[in-house]
Amino acid sequence: MLTTGISEKRRLVPSPRPGTAQAFKVLPPAELADILEGHFRPGFFTGVCTVVLKLFSCVQPRFAVFGKKDYQELMVIRRMVQQLALPIDVVAGETARADDGLALSSRNGYLNAAQRAEAVTLSRLLKALADDVDAVAAIGRPWRTPRCARSKPEGETTVLSRTEAGNSSTNRRATPSARQRP
Repeated sequence: MLTTGISEKRRLVPSPRPGTAQAFKVLPPAELADILEGHFRPGFFTGVCTVVLKLFSCVQPRFAVFGKKDYQELMVIRRMVQQLALPIDVVAGETARADDGLALSSRNGYLNAAQRAEAVTLSRLLKALADDVDAVAAIGRPWRTPRCARSKPEGETTVLSRTEAGNSSTNRRATPSARQRP
């Protein structure tokens, strides 16, 4: 049985003091680790894989559950388990959600009321867009990339809304200065 005491934590996550830094690391493939979240957090998935592999070696589980909320992490861990031929079944767990639909996560706990409301709206819009894609696929029609997903000039974002007909659409563009205004 693995406890969560200080000594176990120090073995899994070594101190960054000189001479004690982690020298051996698990380097996930760039095509998985350097895109999406990894693009903005270089080396993040190297740390995740290294710590998870150390945890797996201590616990030696038959299966491990990783949430679908962190889908990229799930894919990276699955690839690591496959590549290293670990006898572990990596299971995709459903995302636990609050009553308003926002994922229950430690990161969302740091949001203030306005940020949380915005996150709930974004979550609902993304879910609705996914539902629209599924509906189009179910009737066998080709899906075109929504206007909101096409590239934009640096620093420009798109605000999404749902039309009365239930289709996702772009309703306005915002530049960094425009987002500051009410």
